[in-house]
Formats: sequence, structure tokens, C-alpha cells
Amino acid sequence: MPGQRFRVGIVGLQPGRSWAARAHIPALNALSESFEIVGVANTNLASAEKAAGATGLPRAFASVAELIAAPEIDIVTVTVKVPPHLEIVKAAIGAGKHVYCEWPLGNGLAEAEELAALARAKGVLGVVGTQARVAPEIEYLRHLIADGFVGEVLSTTLVARGGGWGGSISEKKIYAYLLDRANGATMLTIPVGHTLAALRDVLGEVAEVSAVLATRRPTALAVDTGETLPVSAPDQVLVSGVLASGAPLSIHYRGGAARYDDGLVWEINGTEGDILISGPSGHTQMVQLSLKGARNGEKVFRPLEVPASYRSGWPEDVEPGNVARVYARMAQDLREGTRSAPSFEDAVAVHRIIAAIERAAESGSRTALT
Repeated sequence: MPGQRFRVGIVGLQPGRSWAARAHIPALNALSESFEIVGVANTNLASAEKAAGATGLPRAFASVAELIAAPEIDIVTVTVKVPPHLEIVKAAIGAGKHVYCEWPLGNGLAEAEELAALARAKGVLGVVGTQARVAPEIEYLRHLIADGFVGEVLSTTLVARGGGWGGSISEKKIYAYLLDRANGATMLTIPVGHTLAALRDVLGEVAEVSAVLATRRPTALAVDTGETLPVSAPDQVLVSGVLASGAPLSIHYRGGAARYDDGLVWEINGTEGDILISGPSGHTQMVQLSLKGARNGEKVFRPLEVPASYRSGWPEDVEPGNVARVYARMAQDLREGTRSAPSFEDAVAVHRIIAAIERAAESGSRTALT
């Protein structure tokens, strides 16, 4: 059914600032031949009406339950904070709806596994928003590595800034929940998780890890209220490990913004050459990345331009562009029965790496992923 349009209901839309407003709505509008946004549900009807009015959506639902139950909705898009993911996604699956859920899928591995099992049993498509995986630079990088640009991968090293968790937050109401690790939305789960999802595509599975998770800033200033808030989420994430290929892996994420151009420096070293991936922050899913490479006798890195075919036809802005690529794969999967979009099963695989990192940090010993 190539001409079928899928009808989307968005849960969690704040005009002008939320991820749904910045990325999902422009992404879906750019794919109007495949998708139609039916409406929005927020915590209450007044909030939904305000969001629908500001973004030109046809309908505001009185509640999330009403949106999920609506027969005119095919896909429920979940863009709220992490703690309610389980309840909302569970209800959507129970109603037989397909789901696009923002990453992290669940608050921890157990929740992710439960949601993946439910989607599988119900026969609905569960897609997760690990959109760094479909960024043009990551897709091209995957092809370069597969085509042998660096030869056999010997090792990989990644140093990045988390872009948050740096001792202050601009607004308490929006960002305070990121400071409490119990909420499942930390530097480890968000930017490191997105990057791990992309790294798996490029270099294969992680086999074992050792880790240090440290909270070096135990408090954070809420700039808007002047309050000092406690922090339990780590602002230092160090991982050393081994890929299934045998190549050593090293990752260090630090909280806060970069003081120089490159808040992400990721090097892949091989028998025939090296590739350097860089960007303004470690949020690989949200920033413009660039590639450089050098092979054999070359003494310095040269830019590796991503072919135009990887970008043409997509929104130019990084955020809606990458989200649109995920939605396009979702439409293809629904029409053709393929599995090209990042799935709930893929999400579980990344959650497993994160859980292994947490166990390794807690135990102080090397942890194998089984």
C-alpha cells in the first residue's frame, strides 16, 4: 500500500521548545505523503488545546487515554519524559497501536524488555528514537568502515561533552528531573545511549565493559529560581571495553558544554587508516557531525564529504532531518513488513549495554554482555 497515510497522535507537545515541536512536527510535515498528524494529548485538555492551536494541529485530546483509544489514530508518538514511557507505551500497544517512542525506551532495562515483549506479542511495530543511527554522517561512516577504508578496526576512542549535567540548569520545572538518576534520564542513558546505538551500527556489538560512573558535581543551580538542587546522576562516564570483533573501546563523557568547537571527538583506528568523527557536543542525535580520514601514507586527516544522495530530499536542519529519516523507515516497515527503523528490540540491545556499564561501575569488575 505505497499510498497509505498513517495517522499520528503526539503525546507531549509544548509549542516552541519541546522536542516534539522542534523535531517531530517538522519531520512529519516533510513526509506528508506518508503521515498525517491527527492531534495531541498533554497532561490536560487546556495544555493540549494550546499546543494544537499554536502548531496548527486539528485536534486536542482531553487525555492521553482518549488519544490512544481514538480509532482515527494509527501511530502513537511518545515524546514525554522517561518515567511515564512504560505506562503510555503499554496502553498504546494494548490498544493495538503502532508506537514511536523517544529514547530511552524505558526507565532501565527491565522496562524496555517488557515493552519489546508486549509489542512482539501484540504484533505492532515499536520504533524508538535513536536517530543518530540514521544521520547521514553515521550511515556514510558505516559504509566506509564496511568497505575497508581503515582496514581491520584495531580500536576506537571517543571523548565527548554531555551538554548538560554541568552544575546548572536553566529551568527547574523542565530540567530538574535529569539530575536524579532514578528517573532514567541521565548523561549515561541519553547522550551516551544515543551514541552507543550509532556505534553498534558502525563497529558491531560490545562484548564486555569496565566502567567508572562519578557524580563530581553533587549539586546544581537552577538559574530561574536560584535554588541549589541535589544531583545523583553521573557527570563523568568512563567506559573501557572490548567489541565482539576484539577491538578495544574507550569512551569518556563529561558533563557540561564544550569550551572549544569539538564537544565530540571519536576516532576509529585501523590497519589501513583512521577516521575522525567530530561535532559540537556528544549528543550525536542532535548535532551536525563531520568526518575526516587518512589512509596508508597520508600524514594528515582530510575531509570525507558525505555524498549528496545521503541528504537530498530531507529537512536540512539536523534535528527534524534525522527524525524524518526514522519516520520514513517506519512507514516503509509498516507497508512492506521490513525492519529498517530502530526497533524496540534494538532499544533493548542498547539498554543492555547501559545496564552492563552500571553493573561494572558498581562492582568494579569487568562485565560481559551475554
